[in-house]
Amino acid sequence: MGTNGSTMLEPLRQGLPPVDPTAVSGSASCALPARLEAVRGARSFCRSTLSQWGLDERFDDVALVVSELVTNALRHALPEDPRRAGGEAADPAVRLHLMRWSTRLVCAVRDPSEDRPGGSFSPERTEENCDLESGRGLFLVDSYSDSWGWHPLAGRLTGKVVWALFLLQD
Repeated sequence: MGTNGSTMLEPLRQGLPPVDPTAVSGSASCALPARLEAVRGARSFCRSTLSQWGLDERFDDVALVVSELVTNALRHALPEDPRRAGGEAADPAVRLHLMRWSTRLVCAVRDPSEDRPGGSFSPERTEENCDLESGRGLFLVDSYSDSWGWHPLAGRLTGKVVWALFLLQD
């Protein structure tokens, strides 16, 4: 695992219920191009990864959440012209990470923005936000995952990680 992956995952681990990082039974990540078509690629990546992990039955919920997280990152967290902001070849602006433990699955999307996801959306304010374009995606994330959250990145990386947790049957 390279430093890029472990640096990204550290704030994620701090925000989740206590887990032993060595107990991760699987992890996979992919870089996504700074185009809305990347959502299709993220879903495809989810399908193949969950299939390898024997979690095909969770695909629909996980893919819906991943689609929303990736769409939010692409719509709201990228600079106006990604080529002028360093280009996607050197350091992809958006990265999708999937991590599996024996009883949980985490989907995490890293993006370059330090802004809070969804503006003022929070699970407690769901009713007033569910009709707004910016709140509807996170309402779906909140509805289909067991929990979700976000953290700013630390160290040399700038941006944030938005994650969603799914509990798995033993």
